[in-house]
Amino acid sequence: MDGGVTVITNPTVSVRLTSTISSFEANRRFSRGITVAEFKSKLEMIVGIPHSCMELELYSTSDKFLQKLDNNEALLGSYHVDDDCRIHVTDRSGTHSGEFDDVSKVEKFEISDEAYDKRADSVRNFKKNMRLGRFNEENTAKQQETSAKKEEEEKAAADAIAVGNRCKVQVPGQPTKIGTVMFVGLADFKPGLWVGVKYDEPLGKNDGSVNGKRYFECEAKYGAFVKPLSVTVGDFPEEDYGLDEM
Repeated sequence: MDGGVTVITNPTVSVRLTSTISSFEANRRFSRGITVAEFKSKLEMIVGIPHSCMELELYSTSDKFLQKLDNNEALLGSYHVDDDCRIHVTDRSGTHSGEFDDVSKVEKFEISDEAYDKRADSVRNFKKNMRLGRFNEENTAKQQETSAKKEEEEKAAADAIAVGNRCKVQVPGQPTKIGTVMFVGLADFKPGLWVGVKYDEPLGKNDGSVNGKRYFECEAKYGAFVKPLSVTVGDFPEEDYGLDEM
């Protein structure tokens, strides 16, 4: 023994890969025993740059520039390549950065509705054959009938509700709330008839306005909009919370 120290180096190394044509970072393991030329050939399938157009830069684990990998005949392990270091690949072929990320440059396949309707292998044709969705006339008729009936019920319920009425609101899955009707009619935020209610307690979702449009006035969290069928009008006095008690 001569007292010397033998350093055993891991035969493989894990590196982070970035490139000028992609915003994504890849992580791969390579043999330290391959040449830089062989390394470039392996990178070609990962970063999408021809190996003949690559320029490689080596960065430390903290992303500090160390050196260029510019000797194709040198072994990868002859450079200061450590686990979790970064190798940046610059494309010298003239390809622009982000070339493969910009989907706006991808030509879109378009087909006319008439031509699509004639295709036997389309989703539409499958639904027709299986009588699914709107192609099931019986189910469609039932859905339309149910929808029309519900609209009639909601209109009848809305006609029986007037601004100023005291009311009870019962929405499935929520506690019963007491308040005053402040609005009845159509709204811009969703189709159908709606009832705007000012609750006696801060159990609502707004102040009488939705998406910047005001339908009535009340304090924040005291206002809400519910469907007419969830509203029952009647003599519902305000709760006495004992605020006047000594």
